[in-house]
Amino acid sequence: MIEFAVESLETPALTKAQLADLLFDQIGLNKRESKDMVDAFFDLISERLAQGQDVKLSGFGNFQIRTKAPRPGRNPRTGEAIPIQARRVVTFHASSKLKEQIQGGA
Repeated sequence: MIEFAVESLETPALTKAQLADLLFDQIGLNKRESKDMVDAFFDLISERLAQGQDVKLSGFGNFQIRTKAPRPGRNPRTGEAIPIQARRVVTFHASSKLKEQIQGGA
């Protein structure tokens, strides 16, 4: 298993560019291949979710599409009633393995 050292990240978020750099540094892909691989990975996940399919990443978690029913809402500034349309949303549920890793780091 390859270990990715992310301690040197300057921002608290891990970006696609940083993922591509990690592939370049630790696996030896060239920079273009690294960027293309990261982009293809996220494009594939996005496409599947847009098609209404769930995405399961073993040891990481599940991305699921949920359909939210229409409901009444209100404008918090004016109090005016506003209907909220039905919509699809993406939810993420971490795997038990990921939850254990997170709890172990606390």
